[in-house]
Amino acid sequence: MFGYNQQNTMKWLKEQLGSSLDVVTHELKAGSQSVHIVYISSICDEKLIQTNLILPLFETQTEKEYLSYLYSQPNVKSHTQNEETLKHVMNGSVFVFTSSDQLIFISSKSSNKSVGEASVETVIQGPQSALSEDKDTNINLVRKRYPQPTLRIEEKEVGTLSNTKVSILYDQDLVNDEVLKKVKKSLEGIEIDVLQAAGQLHQKITRRKRTLFPTMMITERPDRIVLNLAQGKIVLLIDGTPFSVVLPAVFYDFISSMEDLYQTYWVSKFIVLLRYIGLFISIILPAMYVGVTAFNPEIFRVQLALSIAGSRVGVPYPAFLEVLLMLLMMELLTEASVRLPKAIGSTATTVGGLILGQAAVEAGLVSNVMIIIVAAVAISNFVIPINAMSFAMRVVKYLLLLFTSFFGLLGLVMGVILLICYLASLESYGEPYLKIFREPKAKDKDMARRSQGEVGSP
Repeated sequence: MFGYNQQNTMKWLKEQLGSSLDVVTHELKAGSQSVHIVYISSICDEKLIQTNLILPLFETQTEKEYLSYLYSQPNVKSHTQNEETLKHVMNGSVFVFTSSDQLIFISSKSSNKSVGEASVETVIQGPQSALSEDKDTNINLVRKRYPQPTLRIEEKEVGTLSNTKVSILYDQDLVNDEVLKKVKKSLEGIEIDVLQAAGQLHQKITRRKRTLFPTMMITERPDRIVLNLAQGKIVLLIDGTPFSVVLPAVFYDFISSMEDLYQTYWVSKFIVLLRYIGLFISIILPAMYVGVTAFNPEIFRVQLALSIAGSRVGVPYPAFLEVLLMLLMMELLTEASVRLPKAIGSTATTVGGLILGQAAVEAGLVSNVMIIIVAAVAISNFVIPINAMSFAMRVVKYLLLLFTSFFGLLGLVMGVILLICYLASLESYGEPYLKIFREPKAKDKDMARRSQGEVGSP
């Protein structure tokens, strides 16, 4: 018969850990012996538990003999306080209690050896590990970086044929309950045969099916996942892909990089400023070149206007076709670099770009200034950390170019205004898209929650 303290501790642990998928509560019986164990399967070595904790129970005759064996193990500690035990469980230990004693069996495992380095969202300083294609390994990485008892994990199956497992991760104390309900409802309403990638899931649960800009962030970095969990966001881990979906996500999230947190204050602000400058160069410079060259050359100084006019003397096409031709060639080179084998991809596209540009200038098809503009646009487009936003901006520059070709610089201004209005109309599960997503920190919310509890207590 278990004592009151043991039952009370067990009940308290269950309340703290909640009903997450990887929380295991099990009762073991061997003859007259009865043992309860509580642990988190995603961060524990279950083989070690089976060998050193469960099998010895069936090999011993009495409870005293079993406890004597356990305490002879170097990875066993006595239970002292509930909070300390919870901390051990959150870091990969097993809470064990019998009718006469309570103890902690340390059995943590690490999956860092089986994961690779981040190849899409690279940083100079900071963690280099990325998610893997195994969902349990990814949960292990998140649990290791976010050892909070309020972290909840639920699972859904998506795909009538693939039955792909999708895990929903969130912090119970920080998440917006309304957003969580909407996400669960969206997952339940998905109709798809095979789900294999995070991009597919993004398309199925987004409200605007044909939106140009992403309203959810796709990331491969465990540290970015942990940061967003601490901000009250929801993370979707898909089995079979090394990318996860983070929501809600606003415009600022796609421009920020994890490098911003690992650099000094002014350096990080300078890098963010560079990204915004690169963003404006990428979408506005081609259209501005057409607008000024074809419609309003008087904006330039005389020397610059004459220089540009002289470089375009032998070009047989109007400025619009010149810009469009070079931008399309740059897009083709970018796509070719993705499809070619890694060993020759960068070399082939670099040499191809140089030869193509030089040949086009010598043949009089484009001007020297146009080569500079295309190079600046190509470089600027790749400063955006998240690829989904980078792809969207690659499309936007063509829309602004079209407006400018018809209406000049007035069309460029109109296009920018319409773009801002479109962004302002977007939302991500209730969050305005142009909002700087700043939620209270976990520490502040925890203090507020405690103060409310103190006020409400008798």
